[in-house]
Amino acid sequence: MKITRLVVWEIALTSHVAYHMAGGKTCDTVTSVLVRVDTDEDISGWGEVCPIPHYLPAYAEGVRPALEYMAPVIIGADPIGPEALMSKLDGWLQGHVYAKSALDLALWDITGKVAKLPLYALLGGRQALRMPLYHSITCTAPDEMAHIARKAFAEGMRQFQVKLGTDNSWETDVARLRQVREAVGPGPLVYGDWNCGATRLDATRVGKAVASLDIMLEQPCATLEECAAVRAATGLLMKIDENGYDSGSLLHAYNLGCMDAVALKLSKSGGLSALRRLRDLCLHLGAKMCIEDTWGSDVTTGALLHLAAATPVSRLLNTCDLSGYVSPRLDPGAPVRSGGEISPPEGPGIGVNPDPDVLGQSSVIID
Repeated sequence: MKITRLVVWEIALTSHVAYHMAGGKTCDTVTSVLVRVDTDEDISGWGEVCPIPHYLPAYAEGVRPALEYMAPVIIGADPIGPEALMSKLDGWLQGHVYAKSALDLALWDITGKVAKLPLYALLGGRQALRMPLYHSITCTAPDEMAHIARKAFAEGMRQFQVKLGTDNSWETDVARLRQVREAVGPGPLVYGDWNCGATRLDATRVGKAVASLDIMLEQPCATLEECAAVRAATGLLMKIDENGYDSGSLLHAYNLGCMDAVALKLSKSGGLSALRRLRDLCLHLGAKMCIEDTWGSDVTTGALLHLAAATPVSRLLNTCDLSGYVSPRLDPGAPVRSGGEISPPEGPGIGVNPDPDVLGQSSVIID
């Protein structure tokens, strides 16, 4: 089997509610890049990557030229066993892991289809029938965030990510955490996420003010050293996100003592091939994991759900139904949340089949 061409679409995904984070980061309407890898045996695989503006060193407009640059290595290559081709591509083009992520997903999709197995069977075997989700709450007024939390709680959600820091007011961030915790009561997981947008001082003040409320903190500051200092000063558990992207960064966070939990994201690491290795490292280090991605729709969500389903239940903090936050849905038959949980797609490969009418005209064909 050989790869014959890549077909690329650039799709505008619009959040159901404008999604605000610290540092001016916003998810309102963002571009998701869909990639279909075609082969000479009429088996195709789907990949997707959707960078958030200002979030990580990644942008949607960089995916197409990166794929075009890698085309001499991709076209004519064997897609089965994704790591082999991805290794060659790392030698051809250093970095640009976000662009490689979409291609890697498509290669796994093809591999699963050839094997006639869902991806979770190739990623270690299914360990969970259903996985817990978290509900991410946009950073707005504290009472509105509490209202969102109550609504999600009534729908079965039991884990809540509270975005912080849009107004540079540590007192308001304290109110956000207090009111969300009050809204959902004791027991559910509540964690405050600054997305690197807080100073060490402000994050520490917030953490000390809510220390009695059973709160976890997520990536308050821009460096691991600052995050570790906040954890030491507040005594609150810490989840790492932006600073955890490869084996070196995960080991550094572990050695600093600030990685109680970590967000493992497809496009941050370079796709399922790389993320599976990081998952296995975290199993060794003892950190609980949120297996997800930055943003996206049904292809991205389907791929990450397979890895989540193949992860030991005791080590999976949660996963994310990114496609549930945006429209349009690329595949109306793809998985949806139910009672705060979700299951991976069925069928071979990723198990997601984008609707041609939703995709419309492709942006480019690379052959």
